[in-house]
Amino acid sequence: MASLKPRNQLINKPDIGRQSCDFVADRPPAVIAGAFQTGVLGVRSLLRHGISACNFDCNPSYPGFRSTYGPARLCPDPDLEPAAWLKFMFELAGEIGRKPALIPSSDQFVTAIARHAAALREHFLLSPGVDLQGLLADKHSQYELAATHGMPMPRTRQAESSEDVSRFAAEAAFPCLMKPMHFREWRRLPAGHPLLNAKIAIADTPAMLLDHYRRVADVTPKVILQEIIQGPDTAKRVYLSCYGTDGTRIAHAMFRELRCDPVGFGPATVSEPVVDPETDAVCDRFLRSIGYVGICEIEMKWDSRDGKVKLIEANPRLSGGGDAAPYAGVDLCWLHYLDLIGETAAPTGPRGNDFRHVVLRADGAAIPAYFRAGLLGWRDLLRSYRPPLAFYDLDWRDWRYSLESVLIFLRSLLRGAIGNFRHKERARP
Repeated sequence: MASLKPRNQLINKPDIGRQSCDFVADRPPAVIAGAFQTGVLGVRSLLRHGISACNFDCNPSYPGFRSTYGPARLCPDPDLEPAAWLKFMFELAGEIGRKPALIPSSDQFVTAIARHAAALREHFLLSPGVDLQGLLADKHSQYELAATHGMPMPRTRQAESSEDVSRFAAEAAFPCLMKPMHFREWRRLPAGHPLLNAKIAIADTPAMLLDHYRRVADVTPKVILQEIIQGPDTAKRVYLSCYGTDGTRIAHAMFRELRCDPVGFGPATVSEPVVDPETDAVCDRFLRSIGYVGICEIEMKWDSRDGKVKLIEANPRLSGGGDAAPYAGVDLCWLHYLDLIGETAAPTGPRGNDFRHVVLRADGAAIPAYFRAGLLGWRDLLRSYRPPLAFYDLDWRDWRYSLESVLIFLRSLLRGAIGNFRHKERARP
């Protein structure tokens, strides 16, 4: 595990980042927009390179507010209070005293930064690709860009009425899925709603798809409908990249999904590096054709029906899957930061191909689900945890969060094992 050791070394002083953003580095400071674990890891990456960094969010329950690499700043919700959020951003920049690089780690802040880019540029260093990032953060414009620029993808339509859903269902091959334009939109559904906080809804039949739509139409009348790409979860690929201000690809890596939560449709809980030249070429060609600049994660999958690799979705920001890249020698956040401040970064490709990247909390739920579905055996489980390992949510310097991760993992395993046992008991004649 020697190749992974640098990620666990102490970063500057033990209390760095605990005080009000104390920016003293020679290079410009940085602000990570978002305090979910993805944003925390962005801060950690930059601190490791000696860059003063902090983050913010409108959700105080996120780990950045309790992290060793924080605490994060609490900001107004940019969706609900855009003027108050802008005021917060201007005050933060004023407190810092220098123009910091602004790097998003969630779709909410990608959208907010793109929407207010003109005003923010006076106070922050922004990626010149911010407008395209805003388009990719919206599912409708993302899939329009993909279709226009020849990105292979399953049958996809925007629906704004029950009639639109019925027309799509008449042409589509089921099962299909429905998703909101922004995943956070279904957070507005009433308590007890079956799709509250969900990212997608799966339908095995046209009637089920229409029923899903009717359940959310009052809150999100515009949705995306899509055929599901067939094949095992191991057919999924995660393309991680960063493109410089001159259009050069300055970083790239590729990972294969081993498990995800929920089974078949969620983010990867365990992944490993993979060499897949065709998927790499498809993703690189798409991002170059739209003139993309900045960090981008693209989720793809090989369709077992026609043998083609197709788009699942693109994430124009720091991502959970992107945390795997530094363990392969590709520190996306750092390379993107260097480009933002005008320093030339040499193109970097993956150098480590023998490790598993684990999202421990989510894998605690995934393991029992895969056993129950007959998709996982003990040999496969042991292989997926064979060292060297890299963890998204284990960092013993950030010990409170890490201990919580272990407890959540064990609790999920136990709950899942009990559920599987009860399922077997009920299935007995």
